[in-house]
Amino acid sequence: MSFLQAILDNINYIGGVALFLIGLHTVVTHSNLIKRIMGVNIMGSGVFLFFIAIGNVKDGEPPIIRIGEDVFIYINPLPSVLILTGIVVVVSITVYSLALAIRIYQTYGTIDQKEISRIISEESDEY
Repeated sequence: MSFLQAILDNINYIGGVALFLIGLHTVVTHSNLIKRIMGVNIMGSGVFLFFIAIGNVKDGEPPIIRIGEDVFIYINPLPSVLILTGIVVVVSITVYSLALAIRIYQTYGTIDQKEISRIISEESDEY
């Protein structure tokens, strides 16, 4: 098996890991809270793609039993079901994070984490 063939056979895994790493890079390197929230969403998408890739079986059929047809290789439906729960969790975290970002903006007038830290340190020095 050539290197290129190995990459093509595992492209879904590589894509999931790449999305996760792009999101992680965004969370770690940006101080803007909205960009960090977007990074968390990208990380979640990478995890979803990885779980879907794990559940896929080569030459597998959807797990729908049809009368009169003999299919013995089915795709695992459990990762797909778990992804539905994961989507709800990621959407909930996103909504909560955006609500917090709005409240932080109303309080400090910025959503840049470095600027917020500076403002908080100046306020604590005054007391």
